[in-house]
Amino acid sequence: MSTLRIDISVTRGDFRLDTRFELPATGVIALLGPSGSGKSTLMGAIAGIVQPREGIIALGDEVFFDSSRQLDLPIEARGCGVVFQDARLFPHLSVEQNLKFGLSRRRGRPIAQETAHVVDMLGIGHLAKRRPATLSGGERQRVAIGRALLSQPRLLLLDEPISAVDQSRKGEILPYLERLRDEA
Repeated sequence: MSTLRIDISVTRGDFRLDTRFELPATGVIALLGPSGSGKSTLMGAIAGIVQPREGIIALGDEVFFDSSRQLDLPIEARGCGVVFQDARLFPHLSVEQNLKFGLSRRRGRPIAQETAHVVDMLGIGHLAKRRPATLSGGERQRVAIGRALLSQPRLLLLDEPISAVDQSRKGEILPYLERLRDEA
């Protein structure tokens, strides 16, 4: 069974995160902790957005980061889909273009039916031509989730991904994420 192995130290200003764990790289893993405890920093380190000061990050046999070997795989080589609390969409691109960016990172051929299903399930089809600045917080989150899912990531990292989504849409998105977990 493939594992996610983390043994890192990250320093950001006065904040220092030292963490070490190994988990199965299947199913759902939740990180719980108070605000400011380093959950988002850890996610950023796994994805390659934040560089640890030292340590190792590995998914199965593939090493993402190893300070002793001066190895730091670029973000795009890690195959991680990331959805942060603030969505982080490309402001100069339309919703449709943001989703296509996810498709461009896909490891296989794009599947029109799957794309349509994700767009429909997230209720974002009518937003296709709009830019992120014109969207509500919940709409931005749904587009970010769609972009991440369409990239077919090896590892999907979600940082409070549905905190800005209204209750009725949460009821639609959560079962979809659970189905993805079950199919993994």
